[in-house]
Amino acid sequence: MISRVERYLAHLDRLSGEVEPAFTPFPSTSPGLGQVTVMTYLDHPSPGYLVGHTYGLSLADHPAWRNGSRELSISVRSTDRLWAMAAGHLAETLRGKCPFSYGSTIDFGEPISTESAMTAFAIYEPTIADPQNFRVDVSPEGHEGHDVINIVGLYPIHDVERQFISDQGLEAFWNLEWDSFDVTRPPAM
Repeated sequence: MISRVERYLAHLDRLSGEVEPAFTPFPSTSPGLGQVTVMTYLDHPSPGYLVGHTYGLSLADHPAWRNGSRELSISVRSTDRLWAMAAGHLAETLRGKCPFSYGSTIDFGEPISTESAMTAFAIYEPTIADPQNFRVDVSPEGHEGHDVINIVGLYPIHDVERQFISDQGLEAFWNLEWDSFDVTRPPAM
């Protein structure tokens, strides 16, 4: 029988074109919940890019999750693994507390990487997959639809952009001129 995590990893394998990830565990600080693991894919989808996916956020519950749990995905033009590790840190420390809903922001509180002044994240749909791949059914065979993971995108942003999103909404920010992969870009406004 294929486990929940094996179903999820098989889905990520299909998305990555069988690129082998590096696995980094984050020990659980939540009683009764397993660890969070980050799968980091270097030079994917192109050389000089990094993609990170979490697993373990979806082991928690949140009252806002009506149509499935969440896992995080980050995709940046960088080879600094700290971007993926930040996703793992957020998943482990905020699971059960943060809904990770589209349009929400998270203040990381310090620069995420030495290569960037960005200190926050916005949550929206992931850029590296087609919409039909955002939803992963990890239910056991014969129980399809009972255990669904929704993959959400984690976008590094500047604090001034986090404040703009808080005031104007994510759509107003998304319509500005900016490159979601560029972690060295100046603020969009």
